[in-house]
Amino acid sequence: MPRAPISAKLVADLITTAGASRVLTVDLHAGQIQGFFNIPVDHLFAAPVLLDYLRSLKDETVVISPDAGGVERARAFAKRLNASLAIIDKRREAPNVSQVMNIIGDVEGLTAVLLDDLVDTGGTLVGAARALMDKGAKEVYACCTHPVLSGQAVEILTESPIKEMIVTDSIPLKERAKANPVFKVLSISGILAQAIQRIYRDESVSSLFV
Repeated sequence: MPRAPISAKLVADLITTAGASRVLTVDLHAGQIQGFFNIPVDHLFAAPVLLDYLRSLKDETVVISPDAGGVERARAFAKRLNASLAIIDKRREAPNVSQVMNIIGDVEGLTAVLLDDLVDTGGTLVGAARALMDKGAKEVYACCTHPVLSGQAVEILTESPIKEMIVTDSIPLKERAKANPVFKVLSISGILAQAIQRIYRDESVSSLFV
């Protein structure tokens, strides 16, 4: 479970101890975190909201996974969008040498959609976007659920080749990003509301994402 510290178990225990009897999560960085809870967990996905917006892109698209770990997610999006799939293979040839980004798949002349679960510093997405443009992509969009945007991420993304950074409101957007035209915020309130309603009525939650 890369980049998912065992402190997630501590947080799960704190939530339970505080009195929660059921938890709704959205796009966990590692799905295994569900197993840290001793109470029922419903893992929701922002995919329906993101897909609805991505379908508005009229050009022929290719969905890009920025690393090997995100291939399954990217493949699912590509299938729903009837788009092709490409993967970025990041390698560091030697210590203290910048990473080389190799693109597996054809992106030339296509609108590339970089897909990840979260954006933190923005460095990985920006490096990937530059590599895609160098390989002939028509334009690059980036899409993620959780806009952490730490440090200078807003500025880094704004000055990058990324045409639009599509995020959800799972995390309140930083003030300096709210009026920034590069950022497009989509609401997941509808998915959360439907999930809560279905739980209350003892109906299936998973059927929301079929």
